[in-house]
Amino acid sequence: MNLKSVIWFGFILLLLVGNASASSQYGSIDVYYNDKILPGKEVAKPTLKIGEPFKVKVDMTLNQTSTLFVQVCSLGGNFFEVVDGPSEFEKTKYIKSLDPGKYTFEWTIVPTDEWAGGSIPLNFWYQINLPGEDEPAIKGEFTIAYCTISNGHYEGETPTSEQSESENQPTSKKPASENSPSSASAPAFKLVTAISALVLVFLRLSRQ
Repeated sequence: MNLKSVIWFGFILLLLVGNASASSQYGSIDVYYNDKILPGKEVAKPTLKIGEPFKVKVDMTLNQTSTLFVQVCSLGGNFFEVVDGPSEFEKTKYIKSLDPGKYTFEWTIVPTDEWAGGSIPLNFWYQINLPGEDEPAIKGEFTIAYCTISNGHYEGETPTSEQSESENQPTSKKPASENSPSSASAPAFKLVTAISALVLVFLRLSRQ
């Protein structure tokens, strides 16, 4: 299997996990790439230089009081770096007892040189737990952008975060009660991680 086939195989698997804009009885999700909404199954397909910043934004509307976990991630490697946002790359943002309403999470991200000359997905993972429940009410993962990383280096200015922890909370239409944000490794209930790990093995073998 050649490199191109392996990458598209992994991309298709990730697309099957979920859609960028979705809704359920627990709430709805709208996704933006560089402030442009991605409706339905649309995925951004940018070509980026190493270190070139881009923004992803997720609007989550919760229909009931919930505990929320969110994360920007990929296939397990250090393919991207968060320069500004509510959590680091591949780290989970955890917020307890969010009231019903709309919450916005926004990250400014740059590609690293780890996958220069190739293409790699940038994904959003989430989980919603209802009050007092350890098991998730719903969870999912989908691709926001399928990024082609060139070998060139970005020469423009890369924004840096100057926000305090309190300023870096998700914005909402109404205040959240008992918010307890933290960044930690994702819980071991991501089914897509097993798929992603398999795809990454093929990707690495194909680059050798």
